[in-house]
Amino acid sequence: MAISSSADDGRMRLAAFMNAGPGGVGGWRHPLAEPGWFSMSYYQNIGRILEAGRFDLVFFADSLSVPRSLGDSVADNVRYGVGVPRLDPIPVITLIAAATEHLGLAATSSTGFQQPFNTARTFASLDHLTEGRAAWNVVTSFQDAEARNFGLDRLPPREVRYAKAEEFLQVTAKLWDSWADDALVLDKDTAHFARPERVSAINHAGEHFRVQGPSGVPRSPQGYPVIIQAGSSPAGRDVAARWADVIFCSHESIESAIDFRADVRRRAAAHGRDPDHVKILPAVTPIVGTTAEHANERREEFEDLVPAEAGLSRLAYHLDVDLSQYELDEPLPPLDVQGVDGHYREVVEVAAREGFTVRQLGKWYGARTEGNLVGTTTQIADRMEEWFTRGAADGFTVCPTHTPVAFEDFTANVVPELQRRGLFREEYEGRTLRENLGVPRPEVGQWNRRAIRSS
Repeated sequence: MAISSSADDGRMRLAAFMNAGPGGVGGWRHPLAEPGWFSMSYYQNIGRILEAGRFDLVFFADSLSVPRSLGDSVADNVRYGVGVPRLDPIPVITLIAAATEHLGLAATSSTGFQQPFNTARTFASLDHLTEGRAAWNVVTSFQDAEARNFGLDRLPPREVRYAKAEEFLQVTAKLWDSWADDALVLDKDTAHFARPERVSAINHAGEHFRVQGPSGVPRSPQGYPVIIQAGSSPAGRDVAARWADVIFCSHESIESAIDFRADVRRRAAAHGRDPDHVKILPAVTPIVGTTAEHANERREEFEDLVPAEAGLSRLAYHLDVDLSQYELDEPLPPLDVQGVDGHYREVVEVAAREGFTVRQLGKWYGARTEGNLVGTTTQIADRMEEWFTRGAADGFTVCPTHTPVAFEDFTANVVPELQRRGLFREEYEGRTLRENLGVPRPEVGQWNRRAIRSS
């Protein structure tokens, strides 16, 4: 049976950003940080905190390699805990699901090194088991180190990766649609389990994939699990505008955020979608203080935890560029970036404004607090309201400086202030993640209206 989405109430949405590991660069060193990355209770506790704060979802990033972009070595990443260790996010969100009832659960999975059939089955299974709370963060992978873990010397060019991702998404959607909503009968008296005429092979034969189908999992509560995407390049924006329900992004200024959101909404409309059904949630790193001075002291304490070398290693990892080949005390030259285009744009914007050298960029990047949400509860809520009302965001992805305390501070202080202003929910509106986000459940075959071409 189809489940309709709740009407969008015009309020902001909140996601929480996590790694299944330490995350960040220096946050794990914080005196209040809990090093429970290998324990079930650690993640379940964070899930309960976020659900008590009425967050829409928790979103786990992932990568399929130990970063080695700085000097073609894993040494600095391992030494400083940059991108390692990192557990598989699928079992992690499954554990959180068991401890929560409403919180959406998103895991990253790469179209570069997975297969559509397995991915479609995994996320449809999660959607059934969580009663409609599953989400898939679609990435194409951006590091050659990932390619070398799967028998390749380097990644294909960006345009090839996105073309493969486009076809991958088409195939997974076909598999999710291969069972009609009314396929199941479950009549014990007649031994009639399901209607064969309502279950179909997909017989996909494309440039990158050949998949017969049908899926072994009936259509799930959300039809398609919620799709998250973070592409900032022109090709990435176009894929996101066609497919994504939620877009994760990073901006150094409100002006760049407004331009990005307007561009993606135009692209979504051009693809026949309602732009209001694409929720753009920029990353923010709130630091809450009792006074502005107290908040700045907390930020400085956090910055002091980040060695410059660790920040430089993280920047090299995200750009997938060996920054050790450049003079560290000179400005960063123009780069041909294989990695995350959005982070590169952010770095260029800051370097131009602040006149940073490569070394200074590394220190800033490792300890940056995105969104400039450093201040009192009122100051943070004011800035979030400004971004929301000026059209820079449909909500935010909250990135903690350290866990779980940063989430506790935000939910105990900022969330009630947003609720008081009528900007954020006091109770969950629906049962599924789509209902809570205010995005509709796709009908069977809706993928064909989103894609560049059908096959």
